[in-house]
Amino acid sequence: MSENVFVISAAMIPFGKHRTSSYVGLAVSPLIDAIRDAGIEKSDVDAVYVGHSYGGMMTGQRICKEIGLGTVPTVNVDNACSSGATAIHEAWQAISQGLIDIAVVIGVEKLTQFGGGTLPLSPEDREVKQGIIMPAVYAMRATRYLHETDATPEDLALVSVKARKHGALNPFAQFRKETTVEEVLNARRVADPLTLPMCCPTGDGAAVVVLASERARKRLDSKPGIRVAASVLHSGHVAEGFRDMIKPEISYDSARDAYAMAGVGPKDLDMIELHDAFSIAELIYYEAFGLAEPGHGVDLIRDGKTTFGGDVVVNPSGGLLSKGHPVGASGVAQVAEAFWQLTDQAGARQIDKARWAMTHVTGGGTAGLDHGACTIHIFEAA
Repeated sequence: MSENVFVISAAMIPFGKHRTSSYVGLAVSPLIDAIRDAGIEKSDVDAVYVGHSYGGMMTGQRICKEIGLGTVPTVNVDNACSSGATAIHEAWQAISQGLIDIAVVIGVEKLTQFGGGTLPLSPEDREVKQGIIMPAVYAMRATRYLHETDATPEDLALVSVKARKHGALNPFAQFRKETTVEEVLNARRVADPLTLPMCCPTGDGAAVVVLASERARKRLDSKPGIRVAASVLHSGHVAEGFRDMIKPEISYDSARDAYAMAGVGPKDLDMIELHDAFSIAELIYYEAFGLAEPGHGVDLIRDGKTTFGGDVVVNPSGGLLSKGHPVGASGVAQVAEAFWQLTDQAGARQIDKARWAMTHVTGGGTAGLDHGACTIHIFEAA
């Protein structure tokens, strides 16, 4: 029998360039805050799951030992940008199957260690060898989307403008200054038609959430929490040769399965935190999630349907474009935002009467797959 699982606390540090911090230094503070806010002792923790991609051997153990949290299983999870969300999925599985009652999930990454530029990718990947790195992939998607629809570069800029507007309200966002369409379009070009503000910034960060079974939550005297209504993890279809650049089947499939598991549809959602690593991604994912018909995602950003006061608030945190994208931490930070929104703790960016939230993060580009991994969670206020 599957048990209900709840997120009962969340904490994070402001994402940014923390050049003098180690992985341990980034993660210890939110780890302490999340355990304290959950109202638990270290001895209550049954397992720790740690998402990161570039932290090296035993990152989780090195973090936990700093607060004296040992002996329990500590699992290090690498699934590229989906690492943190995959760690949450693993914790959810263990609790829902009745194996454990309380799990701590840490997402952490330090990208300033690479000195700037694009993310290091596998030198063995044949597409990487040909220069198909992430900005190139999304530039091709943007070019195709502009060709197939009536979208324009101004529409791509509108996504960045919305992200900066939301990020200006979030004390954890890397960019907290609003921008204009003109500033976005006139910025340095990274990969045509994408300019710099249409690409998420690199940076460092850490986020932590605590998950608990219904039994444990009752024992803890009903701390504020949100129910995990769906937790879905997919890998991409293997498809050599042609693939549709503007129809990421892994996100379509994951959303379909998440809606079925949660028993809700796109019209029920009050907020979505999605993987907007580049502005074009947001328009494509509107369509993947059923918010708009194929080719019409651009209408939502034009009509203001995905900001405060619209049909559903997409990336109220500012998303990756504004908050930043320390890859292993991003999926956990998305869930932290869902926790704060559904428990009425989001401050200036609070969505009125938010009840349902979805988080979505993809992971890695691999030759023959549109993405390596995709994790979607749906949460209900509880």
